[in-house]
Amino acid sequence: MSLTPRDLGMDVTISRRDLFDGVALGCVISGGAPGRAEAAQKALSEPAGFVVRGDTSAALSVPHALRDGRFWEHAGPFVPTGERHDLVVVGGGRGGISAASEWLRRRPHDRVLVLDNHDGIGGHAPLCRRAGADAVMCDEESFGADTLVRLTSPGWIGRLPISVRARRDLLMLHDDPPDWLPGLPAQAKQERLAELTYAQFLREVCGVHRDVERFSRTMSCSGWGYDTRAFGAIDAWGTGYPGFAGLGLDRDQPSRFNSPTVRREWHGPAPAAAPSRDERISVRTSSPVVSVRDGVVGYFDGHRVLTVEAGAVILACPSAVVPYLVPDLPAGRRAALSRAVRVPLLEAVVRLRDPGAWRRLGVGRVRWTGAYWNESAFVPPDGVRLLATPCRSELGPGAGSAAGRRELFATPYEVLERTVRDQLARLLGPVGFDPGQGIEAIEVRRWGHALSPEYCRPWDAFYPDGPFPADAARGPFGRIAIAGSDSEPAARGEAAVVAAIRAVEELT
Repeated sequence: MSLTPRDLGMDVTISRRDLFDGVALGCVISGGAPGRAEAAQKALSEPAGFVVRGDTSAALSVPHALRDGRFWEHAGPFVPTGERHDLVVVGGGRGGISAASEWLRRRPHDRVLVLDNHDGIGGHAPLCRRAGADAVMCDEESFGADTLVRLTSPGWIGRLPISVRARRDLLMLHDDPPDWLPGLPAQAKQERLAELTYAQFLREVCGVHRDVERFSRTMSCSGWGYDTRAFGAIDAWGTGYPGFAGLGLDRDQPSRFNSPTVRREWHGPAPAAAPSRDERISVRTSSPVVSVRDGVVGYFDGHRVLTVEAGAVILACPSAVVPYLVPDLPAGRRAALSRAVRVPLLEAVVRLRDPGAWRRLGVGRVRWTGAYWNESAFVPPDGVRLLATPCRSELGPGAGSAAGRRELFATPYEVLERTVRDQLARLLGPVGFDPGQGIEAIEVRRWGHALSPEYCRPWDAFYPDGPFPADAARGPFGRIAIAGSDSEPAARGEAAVVAAIRAVEELT
């Protein structure tokens, strides 16, 4: 399907791209021109058909200037506010709000302040590893043409646009895979799987047709933020991916090589609930913290670096940011914190004028095999949630996340809007959807530092025996504690809440 920008509705003036790309960085460079921060905040409160949230250019300009050594050249002197808080929390995501709430549970009369560089709090939506798609779009990026295949239909493998041999191989993986490692005891088989990604397992061990690996590549994206070229074969086995049934491994317990999240979710326990935001917590958004030391926290308000006194500080931000905020940390801790490379993530929430088009499609959740957005899911009554995983998975979770993040931040907002409209047109166009008139609003949530790194094989040779970088990174430093979710060896799920409670205990 080839649609023009006008067909997609790109001619409608509903974007704030220019504002987001310029305001905050201009404030930093100029030292805070009067009125510019207010203009940015006013724009955030106005309705618009296309909105970008999360790690916008406005939210990132100060942290990136701090990282690159440019911030203090233009920031000016500290300006004390005269405020004193018993606790200041840096970061308003799940961990930060959990830390603030737990502190007040123990010390209900204390003053608690949360500072965050974004325009809102809460962070990104959690990913779902257990619920699978009920349809796959074998897209033109992978197979030359778009073909929607409903996985709930009998004989769905026979309708895939792949070669006859690839269909046979895929059917075998699902229904009757052999023992690929005959003669090896169970422990040795698990050790072998721990050396491979799932893509390598399919190619090198199973020897399946390349179309099978290409069809399967995005299976892990919605749960892990990267595709099967980075997803470990041992975790693919632990998560129930096809191809392992013939190995004879015990399905009643996980392998010691499974990542912490897979081990924790083996029997499906519910994650720890994050406390709801306590009304006593003071929150300041669009207030990036730039300095934490000697009981004083400095943050940039768009004009000046303001300071507040803090009896204690909990850093519930990405670990890699901490060395720039607390330069007095010992070198070993700074190095350990810097090793926590988070996985980027991109979400889009679309409000449809015609939700009946999706209902006519007859599916709920669609996995794409190679397009920009690799998942589309209907959110009643009139929404669609799209997910993209920018990680360059062929480089591995760490290096791939860093490379993918750079590409994400260099991607114009116009491209994000156009790809959303294009894929909805390709998916829903055959059932009567008009992308030019059928979309009410698009909100893109861009997270360059979304998912905490999960220790996993084959990438982390120290796992599962340790020592873990998180062990060297965390722990109190005077009256400062570290509570980002990547300060826990099990970095997903309830890790942010666990880290927050630990940090509160360290300080109280």
